[in-house]
Amino acid sequence: MDRLQAMKTFVKVAEHGGFAEAGRSLGMSPPAVTRAIAFLENAIGASLLTRTTRSVKLTEAGERYLSDCQRILSDISDAEASAAGLHAQPTGTLSVTAPVLFGSLHMRPIITSYLDAYPRVNVRSIFVDRNVNLIEEGIDVALRIGALPDSELQAVAVGAVRRIVCASPAYLKKHGTPRQPSDLAHHQLVVASSTSQLLEWRFGNKTTVSVTPRITCNLNDVAITMAIESFGVTRVLSYQVTEAIERGRLKAILTDFEPEPIPVHLLHTGGRGPSAKVRSFIDFAVEKLRATPALHGGAKARPARRP
Repeated sequence: MDRLQAMKTFVKVAEHGGFAEAGRSLGMSPPAVTRAIAFLENAIGASLLTRTTRSVKLTEAGERYLSDCQRILSDISDAEASAAGLHAQPTGTLSVTAPVLFGSLHMRPIITSYLDAYPRVNVRSIFVDRNVNLIEEGIDVALRIGALPDSELQAVAVGAVRRIVCASPAYLKKHGTPRQPSDLAHHQLVVASSTSQLLEWRFGNKTTVSVTPRITCNLNDVAITMAIESFGVTRVLSYQVTEAIERGRLKAILTDFEPEPIPVHLLHTGGRGPSAKVRSFIDFAVEKLRATPALHGGAKARPARRP
């Protein structure tokens, strides 16, 4: 059996969550789909799928193999397009990752606008609050907030954000406005667990304040909502509360003590050069992101390494 066709079949089964649905999308009979998966499992020596009467789920080996298959099939598609002289026309599936709240607020509208402009591209978005390994997880483009370690990844600077302390005007009117970081000891603090330095808040003058949260949230938007509802003081990234501050629902405090702004970059893998879909998305997204007021944090971003 053709290994490439079997890989395409496996990807479709994973995408559709079933053999019959995958078969219909590929014009294959369910027995043919079953034979293709069995061929791969025998060749690899591991089970890729767990089958029940009601569902099909990926095994741990299947999840890793799926990412590899998607990357390999995408590379083959790009190579074929290049050889045919069609490399300038973006096609295929593009994988994009970003932090959860940034993805919802800023990457989502960029992705939908990009898809309108490039109808032959599909996008798989992964919004998670962790640094995804682009190579291991088969990701094409990542939005990364923070200093970049040395790596083979290509980076384009798009702006910067600030780490700010904020509270609602009603809360500050009732409890008073902190004038220096040590004043936070007398306030109710709402801490998002996804933020770094959970039990310590560091400020620009090298001051470190030990934090005793009144409540800890696992989501930034929940902590922000609680601050808006006047429960307490929180510390988040500036892009997360730009709209709330503009509308007067939150007020930034201790701004004279803020640490240096944090750079924001778009990353993609290097190698033989970005594909048409990656290059077109980078160009499209960079323009949009650099025009986003929430990313005008005042940082002197690193010189861009253009794709």
